[in-house]
Amino acid sequence: MRRRLAAVLVAAAFAVPAFAQQQEPFEPEGYRTDNYRAPVPATLAGARVLSTAEAEAIWRAKSGAFVDVLPRPPKPKNLPAGTVWRDAPRRNIPGSIWLPDTGYATLPPAMEDYFQRGLARVSGGDKAALLVIYCLADCWMSWNAAKRALAYGYSNIAWYPDGTDGWERAKLPTEEVQPETRPGQ
Repeated sequence: MRRRLAAVLVAAAFAVPAFAQQQEPFEPEGYRTDNYRAPVPATLAGARVLSTAEAEAIWRAKSGAFVDVLPRPPKPKNLPAGTVWRDAPRRNIPGSIWLPDTGYATLPPAMEDYFQRGLARVSGGDKAALLVIYCLADCWMSWNAAKRALAYGYSNIAWYPDGTDGWERAKLPTEEVQPETRPGQ
């Protein structure tokens, strides 16, 4: 009986990692097109994937620019007079630039331009400058945005998949910020 139990436990020990590997999301060839809040892959071809400790080291050394791409619904243009609109507050990594809505699979030309101008500004026009792109944990927006930055020719992209969720879990400082003004606002 003990040998049988031991054999079952050994088989289970080998099966669990194999099963977990099968369940891990893979990198799509293009951009993720839906269900943006879901488990993300462990990799992004062409980019460095950062742990919280690595992101913190870059932040403390001020050796990279941090780009938050968390979406934010814009204020509706035709709200009735007297309607109160309150944007949800956003706390992110201090010193970050917030370029919301730039992680969708398809960007309208105005948003492509907005993202490109934001990256050019934060990088000082240097496509070899280190850019750390993030949003929240399990956020395909940051994966898509980092992939898009690579497609724009940026060669030193670091993707921080745990985003502000991982940053806050590590009890690192955050600051309340406003997004960069989007086209049409």
